[in-house]
Amino acid sequence: MNKPTLFLLSLLGLAACTAAKEDTGSSRTASTSQANTIVECILYDGMTKQSAQLTSLGSDTQVQITDTVDVYFVKARVLKDGQVLNGYMYRSCFGKQ
Repeated sequence: MNKPTLFLLSLLGLAACTAAKEDTGSSRTASTSQANTIVECILYDGMTKQSAQLTSLGSDTQVQITDTVDVYFVKARVLKDGQVLNGYMYRSCFGKQ
């Protein structure tokens, strides 16, 4: 085999190996929402210091996380006294995950 052909074949082999690489670095799944149990925490109507407190949640309350908004907050849905409340909670309420 001549050198240009060998060079092209090795490039094609290298390209095939990198294209077939699996993405195993991410363990995130495409779930819509999940139910979590929390420690004592507060559900706010916004993500600022002036946000009103919608309710205080105990450790027996089930919380549905609907969105991971930013580094500090998650958007959550709570069923409290037969009423559905949507608001924001600190991520630290859920501990390490």
